[in-house]
Amino acid sequence: MTEPKISDYALIGDTRTAALCTAEGSLNWMCAPGFDSEPIFGKLIGGSSAGSFDMTVDELTATRRSYRGDSSVLETEIDARSGEGRLVEGMVMEVTGSLLPQTVLIRRLFCDRGTLTARVLFDPKLGLPGREPRAARRAQTLVTEWGSLAVTLQSFPDMNVSPGREISIQIPEKSDLTLVMTIADRAPAVFLSEDRAHALLEETERWWRSWSADVKYDGPFRQSVVRSLITLQLLTFSPSGAPVAAPTTSLPEELGGVRNWDYRFSWPRDASIGLAAFLAVGKQQTALSFLNWLLHTSRLTRPRLKVLYTPFGKAPPREQDVDLVPGYRESLPVRIGNDARTQHQLDVYGWVVDAAWLLTNSGHDLQSETWRVISGMADFVSRHWHEPDAGIWEVRDEPVHYVHSKMMAWLCLDRTLRIAATRRTRGGRKRRWARERDRIKADIREHGFDPALGSYVRSYGSNEVDAALLILPVLEFEDRFARVKGTVDAVRRALETDGGLVYRYRPGFDGLEGGEGAFLPCSFWLVQALARIGRLEEAADIFGSLLARANDVGLFSEEIAPSSGEFLGNFPQAFTHATLVQAALSLKREAG
Repeated sequence: MTEPKISDYALIGDTRTAALCTAEGSLNWMCAPGFDSEPIFGKLIGGSSAGSFDMTVDELTATRRSYRGDSSVLETEIDARSGEGRLVEGMVMEVTGSLLPQTVLIRRLFCDRGTLTARVLFDPKLGLPGREPRAARRAQTLVTEWGSLAVTLQSFPDMNVSPGREISIQIPEKSDLTLVMTIADRAPAVFLSEDRAHALLEETERWWRSWSADVKYDGPFRQSVVRSLITLQLLTFSPSGAPVAAPTTSLPEELGGVRNWDYRFSWPRDASIGLAAFLAVGKQQTALSFLNWLLHTSRLTRPRLKVLYTPFGKAPPREQDVDLVPGYRESLPVRIGNDARTQHQLDVYGWVVDAAWLLTNSGHDLQSETWRVISGMADFVSRHWHEPDAGIWEVRDEPVHYVHSKMMAWLCLDRTLRIAATRRTRGGRKRRWARERDRIKADIREHGFDPALGSYVRSYGSNEVDAALLILPVLEFEDRFARVKGTVDAVRRALETDGGLVYRYRPGFDGLEGGEGAFLPCSFWLVQALARIGRLEEAADIFGSLLARANDVGLFSEEIAPSSGEFLGNFPQAFTHATLVQAALSLKREAG
């Protein structure tokens, strides 16, 4: 059997964890109890020795799937030689305050015509390569356990499921099979009735439809914008308000290559970009939740910000290679943890402070403690902007003076001064911020611009460009239009490929072997940049071309292989979906 492509997967989740499912009914990735926990279904990268949860149909001839309206509930239409049916699956939202399990996953297979033969394989294994559970049956429910973690499965009608044993069942016309999986971590397991499970899935669909109806965007790309916002919300860890970059680890940026990273953590930079997207469509509570999380998370390291944190605000584990697993399509190593945690990345401060300014500019007064954190970041940048850093792309090499990082340092001080204008702030402090802001701009213009290229460059002394420079038109840093336009054009000449796909930088410039795909957030930044410099028609054409590259349910990974269109990197990628929303908003704003 051919291994599914990354684009073959759809996402279901409950804002605490998430699962990846194929149209054929295989669930091959899910961590428990949270995004950054060990997988209980890890077949995606762990192969046959890791867990999976299959609900498949014999003699399948075709499938068509979509989310039910603007919700996270997934429906797959099934054609088989013996009949037709639908698989409806999702995870329950809003379990707080009810006698419900921490996580509830429901999969319901309907037979609408003829007869369907379903095969169920429930094979949870914790971690990689995968540890077998202790298993027992209680009140017609399978209970699997690893210490304090319990995963249960109920089937209606009861199929007497046991771990790792495939069971076949016939579903006659106008009947259905329902599987209810629950997770309890250091808590009692709670069993559900069939009617309660069906009602919960319907309530979840209504919850998401109501949430989506409140999105304040009426542009021509509403369907893609709302789907991206739902995805961003699904990837936001609701107990803390921290968004994770992706629910997966080690999906490769090059098939068979070494660029396989763990993205199940929260990057303040990526989260700030998502915050801006939520603010722009009226979802202010999500933005406030993130800033509150950051306030709590950074308390032990202020004013320095870490590059990434766990969803609970702790330092992520050090990076380790996992032995005895095959990786996704033999792409090794498989990694747990992320050593970017030790890097100094100057641009992070600019993204976070800009998000705080957007919140202020939308009418929200920052709490006094939040302002102390923001102003402390500005003080830190004032002292350290002249130092080299690892840059936005987390290059595994010696730090250098990245131009994008310096621009974001300038942004940090500029936006801090804008916030300071709304608050009582010592004059000496504001003068110091303004002085250092102006020094940064002078330094960038002297060392970061190449007159021969007519463009800003990747780093001081380099004649290479970097796709991160595509954010220049939105920063209000450069008042010379020729330089802005020249930078956008130079990036396109050097890094753009088919249909607006853009590489981050020229291959071979990150200290690692091999290559990678085109980076989708940079492609959406190109759309935003073109819109901002007045090339609206061209921007809209590229945006349409990019949207056509989404998978069948509107999801994107981190990268795409331009030659084949195949998805690469962790999936779905919050950074990609946040920049998609920003590109759509820029097109609407500039057109208006």
